[in-house]
Amino acid sequence: MQNIKVISVGGSIIAPDLPDEVFLASFTNTTIDWLKEDNGRRLILVAGGGATARHYQTALENLSTKHKAASFDNEQDVSTAADWIGIMATRLNAELLRACFGRLAPSPVITDPTVAPEVWKGDVLVAAGWKPGFSSDNDAVILAEKYGAKEVINLSNIDYVYDKDPKKNPDAKPLDRISWADFCAMVGDKWVPGMNAPFDPIASKKAAELGLTVICASGCDVDNLRLILDNGDYRGTTIAS
Repeated sequence: MQNIKVISVGGSIIAPDLPDEVFLASFTNTTIDWLKEDNGRRLILVAGGGATARHYQTALENLSTKHKAASFDNEQDVSTAADWIGIMATRLNAELLRACFGRLAPSPVITDPTVAPEVWKGDVLVAAGWKPGFSSDNDAVILAEKYGAKEVINLSNIDYVYDKDPKKNPDAKPLDRISWADFCAMVGDKWVPGMNAPFDPIASKKAAELGLTVICASGCDVDNLRLILDNGDYRGTTIAS
């Protein structure tokens, strides 16, 4: 019986500014060790855009507003252009992530989760952003549904989801567990390119409908990641029905 884990790997930890070689090495080694312990284990990794996406999206905004060098008919056109820039950043990060796994990830990066192969070669399948309207978190949810995974591990640069923005509220409290109803009320229902929510609002709505569990945790703590993969006592926030 196959044990498929879906991991949404935030761009904030793949490339917080430049690619983080230390993180990529420790993440790759930890997940490969996990795979080697059981022939039935497989991984689906979905890369985010991170700082690369936001740098280019900010440049677009400045070109449009400050420099008047980009002309759009309406705000939706600006949003769509920003989304495509973010998507391309996820694909660059995904190619780097796939290369880290070498022969364990022989399949091309998936850019449309709805046409991902029913069966793939190797132990690791890597995916990236698909189309405007949501982040790569939503692609992770679609792939979890397609391959029968019951949970998505969402790795970023934060240890927990907080009851309010900790950057603005010193009294913000970390949450061990939160319901989908409460989480969706917290993040809203609208996707904005470049937004920095713990889990994309569109992905959250779909995950709630499917009854998926999402675990939000720090990707930089690879020992904790191993506990998550092993269903151990991990640090992080569990979002479930």
